[in-house]
Amino acid sequence: MKKTFYSNGKLLITGEYAVLDGALSLAIPTKYGQYLSVTENDSGEISWLSFDEKSEGWFKTSLNMESFEIKSTSHAEIAKTLQNILWTAKKANNAFLKGTSGLAVETKLTFPKDWGLGTSSTLINNIAQWAQVNAYYLLTQSMGGSGYDIACAQHQTPILYQLNKGFPKIEKLTFGPNFKNQLYFVYLNKKQNSRDGIEQYRKQEFDSAVFIQQISEITKEIIDCADLSTFEKLLTKHEHIISNIIKIAPVKTSLFPDYWGAIKSLGAWGGDFILATGNEKTPEYFKSKGFDTILPYKEMAL
Repeated sequence: MKKTFYSNGKLLITGEYAVLDGALSLAIPTKYGQYLSVTENDSGEISWLSFDEKSEGWFKTSLNMESFEIKSTSHAEIAKTLQNILWTAKKANNAFLKGTSGLAVETKLTFPKDWGLGTSSTLINNIAQWAQVNAYYLLTQSMGGSGYDIACAQHQTPILYQLNKGFPKIEKLTFGPNFKNQLYFVYLNKKQNSRDGIEQYRKQEFDSAVFIQQISEITKEIIDCADLSTFEKLLTKHEHIISNIIKIAPVKTSLFPDYWGAIKSLGAWGGDFILATGNEKTPEYFKSKGFDTILPYKEMAL
């Protein structure tokens, strides 16, 4: 019998870095995500295959059914990460895989894995569903992070996300501003390592309480924002606050100083997607700069 699980990808609209320390943040699940399917067999092992959005294999491994020992793999580091996630799931639910004699597991992304929409978080949430364990616990014990990406994986609407004494507080939102047709997501042609970004953030010295309050206030103002001009000012203000903390120039300053709209980094700075306000000429502008992946809000946001 085949079981199939699915999780949504994610984008953090406000609160990058700050979400780790309890700032109120706006996140949206994406129309893109990842499937995980599990078929039982008598092989005595876990045969694992991962496919990208073009149905091309990008990772495979074979694990011992009981010990999760890596028998063969195309990528040792990824296999060790998977092994750790499965071990953590087994420790959280000892009944997981009990009595199972073999498995064929396949994962399938619906977005290019370099996009940074949550290849890891969607995998963790899918495994949590499969193992019937808490996905936030699984994340904390394996990859780490704030957990907003797990919340997006599980929700079908934009959300307000906040860590309160380490526990996630989630509020569903109806976020679809009347100017959403003037919002674009642009891929910066490289995947940013979130852990590197977090490490850099942790090295900085600043008044954390003031920082968290500032970002939380901007988040509240953004979800209540009724006009594009105010929205743009809030995005720019957010960029300057983060820039002052992590000592990196805003992406508009460094890459797009001649762009007419507002631009905001999403997630760890330096890669993945940015949010740009604009018009019908926006795709043409970014393509002229060498950035060919431009998605209107309605094509990205769930």
